[in-house]
Amino acid sequence: MNYSRQREEVQEQLSFHHDHPTADVIYSELREKDPTISLATVYRNLKLLAQNGTIRRLTFVSGADHFDSNIDPHYHFVCDCCGKVIDVPMQVAETLDDTASKYISGNITGHDLVFRGVCDECMTSGRSSVGSGDML
Repeated sequence: MNYSRQREEVQEQLSFHHDHPTADVIYSELREKDPTISLATVYRNLKLLAQNGTIRRLTFVSGADHFDSNIDPHYHFVCDCCGKVIDVPMQVAETLDDTASKYISGNITGHDLVFRGVCDECMTSGRSSVGSGDML
């Protein structure tokens, strides 16, 4: 992949986040620094960075993809009320792929595990009464 100043800016902006932003969030932040950048450029570069393994694309949240600069194997928690995505700092079950391969006729290349529930902020604010998945 050839060098691109805009791709570097997109990757750097994502690295400031630990909240798994969408492309729209990255775009809004970059527009403040570079009003000439387009949403298509941000999407294209996030897609390229994910394809080459520099970042992770998370497709399990609402309708929008979220992006993660942490490419080390790890799990996520998604709040059913607000849609927030949080890293779960637990050890990854490395034998899970081997166990699943006993039930799948194909080649397993990895897995993603997502815990769902209600985050502390929603619990504290009383939003935890929202039904599972209403916001997602």
